[in-house]
Amino acid sequence: MSELRKVNVDGKEIEVPGHYTLMQACEEAGAEIPRFCYHERLSVAGNCRMCLVEWVGAPKPMASCAMSVNDLRPNRDGTPANIRTDSAVVKKAREGVMEFLLINHPLDCPICDQGGECDLQDQAMGYGRGRTRYDEPKRAVEEKNMGPLVKTNMTRCIQCTRCVRFISEVAGVEELGLVNRGENAEITTYLQANLTSELSGNVIDLCPVGALTSRPYAFNARPWELVKTESVDVMDAVGSNIRVDSRGSEVMRILPRNNDDVNEEWISDKTRFVWDGLKRQRLDKPFVRKNDKLVPASWGEALDVVAKRLKGDPERMAAIAGDLCDMESMKALKDLMGSLGVTSLDCRQDGAAIGGQGNGQGREGYLFNSGIAGIDKADAILLIGTNPRMEAPIINARIRGVWLHGEADIGVIGQAADLTYPYEHLGTGPADIAAFAKKRGGFAARFKKAKNPMIIVGMGALSRPDGAQVLREVGELAAKMKIVREDWNGFNVLHTAAARVGGLDIGFIPTNGGKNTDDILIAAKAGEIDTVYLLGADEIDMSALGKAFVIYQGSHGDAGAHRADVILPGAAYTEKDGLYTNTEGRMQDGFRSVFPKGEAREDWAILRALSDTLERTLPYDDLEGLRATIRRPDASAFDPAKLGKSGKVTGKAFASPVTDHYLTNPIARASAVMAACAANTLGVREAAE
Repeated sequence: MSELRKVNVDGKEIEVPGHYTLMQACEEAGAEIPRFCYHERLSVAGNCRMCLVEWVGAPKPMASCAMSVNDLRPNRDGTPANIRTDSAVVKKAREGVMEFLLINHPLDCPICDQGGECDLQDQAMGYGRGRTRYDEPKRAVEEKNMGPLVKTNMTRCIQCTRCVRFISEVAGVEELGLVNRGENAEITTYLQANLTSELSGNVIDLCPVGALTSRPYAFNARPWELVKTESVDVMDAVGSNIRVDSRGSEVMRILPRNNDDVNEEWISDKTRFVWDGLKRQRLDKPFVRKNDKLVPASWGEALDVVAKRLKGDPERMAAIAGDLCDMESMKALKDLMGSLGVTSLDCRQDGAAIGGQGNGQGREGYLFNSGIAGIDKADAILLIGTNPRMEAPIINARIRGVWLHGEADIGVIGQAADLTYPYEHLGTGPADIAAFAKKRGGFAARFKKAKNPMIIVGMGALSRPDGAQVLREVGELAAKMKIVREDWNGFNVLHTAAARVGGLDIGFIPTNGGKNTDDILIAAKAGEIDTVYLLGADEIDMSALGKAFVIYQGSHGDAGAHRADVILPGAAYTEKDGLYTNTEGRMQDGFRSVFPKGEAREDWAILRALSDTLERTLPYDDLEGLRATIRRPDASAFDPAKLGKSGKVTGKAFASPVTDHYLTNPIARASAVMAACAANTLGVREAAE
């Protein structure tokens, strides 16, 4: 912590840390400082000059973003330096800067997608002159093709370089830069290539002038037409905080909300642009298979057919929950199956060996225990069987951030990949986990000496046939390295599914000898299971279900609906209130922004109605009553060495379960924008090869 310094801002004396910039000090004193290039999470550029303030006695105004309080000297009489943010000098300087910025800016406001949310508009009104003195022709800049997500109008660009700094510092890819000098300066992609980063859409939010806007959203709506709903994302297990903007019955766009403990103010491109998949390939009415064809049916008819099938032998029935389910729907299905005596149920579509080992390890055995914000405290990070850039881009950006500031070394056991930061590749498979503990030099030595070491194990290590044994190897390594202490728990599981932790918390796993997902599929193929209830489960091998009767409840016509004998149309995550628990165990509320399509209903309500038809009525009539029954496991003593199962591991190398970041779930696969992103990434990869 730097020494506190006194400074006088507009006649108000305050005391702030010496490392504060003048901008921070002025805002601490309650003054408003305009800015274009400055951003709290990016390096200081100091090139827009809009933040000029007057240091009384200095020959000219100062850029407040690029000067610290420590740079100020006291007045000759020993009193604190005087800073003015509202003097005539400052007013004239800001008017001059604004006039300069607007010299070449086109009058596009009526047709610009940034209209209504434009920093340039707002600051021109607040700090600019009423008219311009320039009559010369404006310059024009050639448009750039940045790919399927970012639409450009570079004539509007004021070279604030926010986009350049974000792409290089946060996203970690050198794909944008400033070329030429003077009036010929312009921002462009290198070699006219498309942006490929999974975080590239954030440059749209960062651009203060409308030079970079959303291509899929272009000309669709104005901000004052939209209803704004705060919610959470389900495209991965991070639980990014988002704002869903809707008009009528349509979701028009998705934007990030700031949460420093989860996603800061960034979201992945899949989170931001998947909204067009919410209106394609939707299930909007019940269907029943007749004569090998799915035909529309009434809700009463569909529920009667399902109820008839669920009145059979409970040992020949099973239920699997998908990756996008809210906790309420899983709890309702668990309660319904429990009332029928069904014990074969699982929320782990990929067969991951987590939760339910019966070893008393509780939640800490499957959580990101350090917390996402805890990455900032780590000084050594070991990634095992995970590619966070594909599985959780926001977490990957956090890891890059802690590396960028020189605070962490990183090692990888698993697939070699471009993670946007350097790392020491320590091996590819389970055998390298035990070997790591015996290493002496390099990253291993730094990991052993680290104050806050962290292990992040992914589904590429745990969703294998030997996943339970791999988990034991990782747990024993964690115990040996003493990464679990009273003041620090560095054992972290990185999930890929938004529903996974919530499902494990409520116990949506096999009980009393019930079968897990892999065993359910084996039994169904062998004819030992007659009925399978799929709650939004689309990522399993549908051909392995054999001749089993399949009930599919979900929002999109994906793999599960194609295989189903009965379809019960549910609501997407933007169409219902729901609880989601992210990979670190943080329970968050998702809120409905639009109503379900057609005859579709909220998932918990469908199950409640089905329980009536089955004459096994669930003991709650509304969402509040259902939530009151949700209980999460209590904290217990955690010993990572007792996780998983003892046994031999195979020599097979770890591989990330995410082969295509943009097409991991039914909503994403229904999105034309995500298909374009996947094609763009494939094209770039093929060109590189």
